[in-house]
Amino acid sequence: MFNFEDANKQGKEAFDLMLKSYASMTKGFQAIASETAEFTKKSFDENVAHLDKLSKVKSMEAVFELQTNYAKSAYEAYVAEAQKIGEMYADLAKGAYKPYEAPVAKATAAAKAAVAA
Repeated sequence: MFNFEDANKQGKEAFDLMLKSYASMTKGFQAIASETAEFTKKSFDENVAHLDKLSKVKSMEAVFELQTNYAKSAYEAYVAEAQKIGEMYADLAKGAYKPYEAPVAKATAAAKAAVAA
């Protein structure tokens, strides 16, 4: 028979889990946005410094060498940052799912028990 008290309790638990998951996701997205903004600022500052160095160079060989070194370091920094952001997204997904682990495990165990019976 349908019990309103149990339904209300389960609804409240589900809502609480959703709020925990949402809070975790919000913190994760804020961290990612902050990290992206910091990387963008750092990259811009490095680009300005590189252009300043380029404007003071006298020979084409020095320009090519400077530009090659800058391109290499900029690429390496971008790859490192992309890996870091990727890890942050993975952590965000894990954090968002964490509140649901116990209820899903409980439901899975109940389903297995029902199938076995």
